[in-house]
Amino acid sequence: MSNGRNNRRLPVLMSIVAALMLSIVPLPTAIEPFRPDWVALTLIYWAMTLPRSYSVGTAWVVGIIVDVAHGTLLGQHALALCFVIYVTVKFHLQLRVFPLSQMTATVFALLALYQFLLFWINGVAGLHTESVTYWGPVITGTLIWPLVSMFFSGIRYRVRADR
Repeated sequence: MSNGRNNRRLPVLMSIVAALMLSIVPLPTAIEPFRPDWVALTLIYWAMTLPRSYSVGTAWVVGIIVDVAHGTLLGQHALALCFVIYVTVKFHLQLRVFPLSQMTATVFALLALYQFLLFWINGVAGLHTESVTYWGPVITGTLIWPLVSMFFSGIRYRVRADR
């Protein structure tokens, strides 16, 4: 029984690890501000589809890992991810029935909320950065959300079919 449960959790955990790796891969400085928030997109998807298994606790642990990997204030990404994932879990039943266009607009709002919280925390800490570093990931994350959603839906379908 537990082996089947572990087989269902492995693709989710692997996708989170892949998102963490994509978030720290070096990019050229010209496109670095437009790196999508892979971790936020991944956690939003899994919190929306499996809210009992992957929610605020997962967001906290992954957020601390992101803080350590990026060298930012400890707890900055963890707090922002927890808040965004809380909102996602709170409204997951409504979000799952949205058509793709409305879901994309909702993900835009969630990513904007995530970046606003990071902006606010940086402002309180006295750290100032350019606005493109906040808006770039929101726009690129919104543009790739349909692809991310279809990719993870395919993974989820295959895991469900293997039962």
